[in-house]
Amino acid sequence: MSSPTKFLIIRFSSIGDIVLTTPVIRCLKEQFPGAEIHFCTKARYRFTLEANPFIDKLWCLEGSMGDLVSMLRKEKYDYIIDLHNNLRTFRIKMELGVKTFSFPKLNMQKWLLTRFKINTLPQVHIVDRYMSTVTPLGVINDEKGLDYFIPYRDEVEQDWIPATHRRGYVAYAIGGQHNTKKLPTRRIIELCRKINYPIILLGGKEDAEAGEEVRKYLGDDLIFNACGKCTFNQSASLLKQSRLVFTHDTGLMHVAAAFKKKTYSIWGNTIPLFGMYPYKTPFVVLENNSLKCRPCSKIGYKRCPLGHFKCMNDIQFNFELRELRSKK
Repeated sequence: MSSPTKFLIIRFSSIGDIVLTTPVIRCLKEQFPGAEIHFCTKARYRFTLEANPFIDKLWCLEGSMGDLVSMLRKEKYDYIIDLHNNLRTFRIKMELGVKTFSFPKLNMQKWLLTRFKINTLPQVHIVDRYMSTVTPLGVINDEKGLDYFIPYRDEVEQDWIPATHRRGYVAYAIGGQHNTKKLPTRRIIELCRKINYPIILLGGKEDAEAGEEVRKYLGDDLIFNACGKCTFNQSASLLKQSRLVFTHDTGLMHVAAAFKKKTYSIWGNTIPLFGMYPYKTPFVVLENNSLKCRPCSKIGYKRCPLGHFKCMNDIQFNFELRELRSKK
């Protein structure tokens, strides 16, 4: 009797990118009978995958790269699925010496778009590009979208949510890895006033001050500032319970897609054409398309390189929330 196929999937960072790999995990597990799926990431992102039932073992880089490679070598994998494709993953692939399928990062195409505004990127979502990495193995996309599994301990109970928001609320993820991905606070206030429905603000400790400014300006009946008060998984739980989601280009945007939430995605220096817009869920894009300087980076900056930040300062909030008005 032959042993089951053993896979090592690698994606070290970051939150959103890891969530975007989940269809590959699920499809491999379900389409290879008895497959053993291992996933390798950085230790600080363990929480994004620890409850995923399609993963048999989670490996984390938290110390010596040599120690990690030594432990992985003992596992005797049949295949490595490299969805990060950097120098660290190159070392793992070389030292393990097994059949590998690697994700093409298209860095040159991204550079051409950000530097010269020449778009040669394929008009394909990054999830479908991840899936094409395992196509040679006969794996097909099951079209079920993204996964995000919240451990029971992190599920937020209704009685933790303010009474003003228990009948329904909008989740707004105001954070972002870089400032040029986030609306300025005054514009967050403007957007929340436009939404005009109970809102829970989600973000990290670094977003708490901005969230508090929004709450003080608009009042407790409209705004509950959860920034810095929750773990990421607790924020995901609050997002899961929301009516719909507003979000910058950040990890919670992809969690919203995993929960099939209608999503209003707000884009500054990055653009949906990079292929990382909400996947397999209804969404609306809010962006300023009149600028010749966008995109200025595939990631982001601390401040606008040109000083005007028109991609966020001049963005128009042209939307109607009929689905909320009918539920009041």
